[in-house]
Amino acid sequence: MAVLELSTADQLLVVSGDTPLLEIWEALPEGLFPPFPPVGLPGGVDGLLQRGGFGQTFFFASEVLGLRFRAPSGQVVHAGGRTVKNVQGYDLVRPLVGSFGALGTVLEATLRLRPGRAWVFLRRKGELSEPPLKPRFLWQELHWTYAFHFGHPKEVHRFREGFGGEEVRERPDYTGWFPHGMGVGMGNLMDLRFGWVDGGAAPEMPAPFRRLVEALSAARGAL
Repeated sequence: MAVLELSTADQLLVVSGDTPLLEIWEALPEGLFPPFPPVGLPGGVDGLLQRGGFGQTFFFASEVLGLRFRAPSGQVVHAGGRTVKNVQGYDLVRPLVGSFGALGTVLEATLRLRPGRAWVFLRRKGELSEPPLKPRFLWQELHWTYAFHFGHPKEVHRFREGFGGEEVRERPDYTGWFPHGMGVGMGNLMDLRFGWVDGGAAPEMPAPFRRLVEALSAARGAL
């Protein structure tokens, strides 16, 4: 488990796939934010990428700049790089993000960091619904809706005033909720994409994606 590189100048982070999410939050300097909320989830970075993120209200895959992963064939594949435009050949970063393990296991990931001068972590009673001013992260735990937002101080203040609720003092850790793995289904934790349950199933793969999985399962040469 390791944070392999943190570049404040390039605003990126290189981590091993087994790094816990809350460990990353502890390692980051003030004013830089990762593409996931301050919560603990099973599987660390690998699990987060396999599920396509958690709680985000933006396109999560665009925040993943590069990957090193082990394909079903056993081959170690390098995809992407340190910049958005650093893509040669097939772009395997976006297909892997949200693949629920079908394309392999993440060994190392390069994540984009975003700057923010202010932040707020709130929760309020009620079911999950998207507020008029959309936060960076939004999810429901039992009967509470949680929101985490960062950015310009005035924007953060407007969100705080509009969302209401109370401040969250501790970072939730949901790893113990899923002893058999975090899968899709109706449960006590949900975001705008899925409900999450212990040991739940992965979404059904479309036919083109299955063909990609078969190709990576059979590939032995360089990728």
